[in-house]
Amino acid sequence: MSLKIHANRCKGCGICVEFCPKKVLAVSQLEKVEVVKEKDCIMCRQCEMRCPDFAIFVHKE
Repeated sequence: MSLKIHANRCKGCGICVEFCPKKVLAVSQLEKVEVVKEKDCIMCRQCEMRCPDFAIFVHKE
């Protein structure tokens, strides 16, 4: 599994963080979203679907 966040697109709104059922994501001190528990990701793709800036991509490897 690969969870990719394009920092140049992310505005740190936190919508993806709120919708993540496993709390894999968090907003960093730089006000960007980062992956904090990648191995807990269940690939539900809620973050990818909810991101208004198309900054998150989930890929099955």
